[in-house]
Amino acid sequence: MSEDKIYIKNKKAYFEYHILDKYVAGIKLLGTEIKSIREGKANINDAFCTFISNQLYVRNLHISEYSFGSFYNHEAKRDRVLLLNKKELKKLLTRGEEKGLTIVPLALFISERGFAKLEIGLAQGKKTFDKRETLKERDTKVEMDRAMKR
Repeated sequence: MSEDKIYIKNKKAYFEYHILDKYVAGIKLLGTEIKSIREGKANINDAFCTFISNQLYVRNLHISEYSFGSFYNHEAKRDRVLLLNKKELKKLLTRGEEKGLTIVPLALFISERGFAKLEIGLAQGKKTFDKRETLKERDTKVEMDRAMKR
């Protein structure tokens, strides 16, 4: 195992949504996909989760093709199955159908055992004034940190 940890974060999700619940799900991947993730060549900014025939899928998760892969290489943006307990899937299915709630990927990382995991969150969309408030809070926090360093 390599010393540096792979942790790919979706910063846009925290800006666009209020995160209500968080879950950690496994991902069903091909061999070249996990190798690309270990190289850090993945992008989850445009990804979202959806239910297709009672299974949770992540869509638009971009995992670049493995550089040493031959004709066994994978598609960069394909639907991938998320692995959760039945109880968690049922809870997400019922809560996800509520008005204004969606399931978004928050982070992609490699666990201690070497498996790729996706942190997903049950989220509610923010209004534009909420986004402006988030920006103001971030700016005041940066100013406070600068003042404390002086």
